[in-house]
Amino acid sequence: MQQLGNLIKKGRFYLIYDGDLDLVLEDKTKRGLEVREVVLDEKIGVQADRGTIYDLDGIGHKVAIRWYFPKSKYSLEHVVKNGEEIELRYKAIREMTCPDDE
Repeated sequence: MQQLGNLIKKGRFYLIYDGDLDLVLEDKTKRGLEVREVVLDEKIGVQADRGTIYDLDGIGHKVAIRWYFPKSKYSLEHVVKNGEEIELRYKAIREMTCPDDE
């Protein structure tokens, strides 16, 4: 894992850090999860740290913890857009599971 750098943007469910070579997008719901592998995220197309979470049946699922967007290819606006997608996904889940919470 790279050094995360300085925090430059914060959402309810994500953080964006300014690293030396990358803008780092972190899923706040996965903070503290042990990094098990670093892979190319096929959906986003950048390197990602992944960990494993287990469901109620004990089945492990690999999930992205943070993504590394090279500054030479991606703007902050592009990374924020991906962060906002995380935000929308978790807000939708929260509305389905806890409609009275806000």
